[in-house]
Amino acid sequence: MPQFLVAIHHPDDYQASVVEDDAMRHDIDDLNDEMVAAGVRKFVGGLKPVAQARSIPAGGSEVTGAPTMPGTLHMGGLWVLECADLDEALAWGQKAAKACRAPVEVRPFYP
Repeated sequence: MPQFLVAIHHPDDYQASVVEDDAMRHDIDDLNDEMVAAGVRKFVGGLKPVAQARSIPAGGSEVTGAPTMPGTLHMGGLWVLECADLDEALAWGQKAAKACRAPVEVRPFYP
């Protein structure tokens, strides 16, 4: 069965302790329980703030204290789901965007 990345994106200045209230944590917990019950969740993880990221450019010659991707949004967490197809993965992505109150990217893995 195909696997999909469902990535949550947060702004650079995202502070979980400020933004994530009890209701949001409850919604995310419920979503995780639903994914487990459906048998689709293979991995889940939240990422520390982008300020703690380190980057290694092509060639691997140095490590920098900045994210590699310029912009105002960076990945803040992710799920790896095993779904029948892209439509099913997108349905989970919509639930993730609602629970996390953040934009979501859904992307298939190569087989």
